[in-house]
Amino acid sequence: MSLKKAEKTAIMGQYQTHTKDTGSPEVQVALLTTRINQLVEHLKAHKHDNHSRRGLLKMVGERRRHLKYLSEKDATRYKKIIEQLGLRK
Repeated sequence: MSLKKAEKTAIMGQYQTHTKDTGSPEVQVALLTTRINQLVEHLKAHKHDNHSRRGLLKMVGERRRHLKYLSEKDATRYKKIIEQLGLRK
């Protein structure tokens, strides 16, 4: 269920702010969003998988904290990542 190395590097390359960026909030939110989307698809097929559901809720909370930090730090970067990932309307 985790991301493969090639997928992670592709996501990092798309959302990084500089060439060696692996931990900026944008990259972390993008990685979490990808994993969340994969887990949502898994839970559609396996409705009673409560252990994975708990992990999903933890990831959603972590993503929310990263987005809150980014919105307080730099609103333009926050709006850009929200728009790119299609998280809010």
